[in-house]
Amino acid sequence: MIFGLSLPAFTALHVAISLIGIAAGLLALLAQARGYFLARMHAVFLVTTLLTSLTGFLFPFGGFTPAIGVGILSVLVLAVALCALYGFARRGRARIAYAVSATAALWLNLFVLVVQGFLKVPALNALAPTGSEPPFLAAQGLLLVAMTIMAAAIIRRPVAGGTMTA
Repeated sequence: MIFGLSLPAFTALHVAISLIGIAAGLLALLAQARGYFLARMHAVFLVTTLLTSLTGFLFPFGGFTPAIGVGILSVLVLAVALCALYGFARRGRARIAYAVSATAALWLNLFVLVVQGFLKVPALNALAPTGSEPPFLAAQGLLLVAMTIMAAAIIRRPVAGGTMTA
């Protein structure tokens, strides 16, 4: 039991929070790449992504795992994003720090989604049962390229007037 929930119920909650964070992150960062800053959507993205990382630490585990490493990295990246956004209002270099850290946080969440997809979806698992086969590596590579392009687009196109908008 975690927070009074069975492990399957807690897992479902963790996954739901993660999917909300991914959807909000995609909407917020794609809008930002087009020059629009959706402040509420960024807040939802950051809070749910942080909750995803923090709830991940509550699962029973025996020692350090790659998932724990991703969670620690995610929390660190989110700390930078939160400071850049709320501490420095994305002014000066904080704008670039936010673009890179927010995109990295979304990438980490999507990275885990791809890993889980290849583990849990039978058709994907058949293509890459160990997670080291070319289809898995290609999916992760394409994801990394897409997220790098998104971060570059956000950096190249500052929000009009440099202020936060709806």
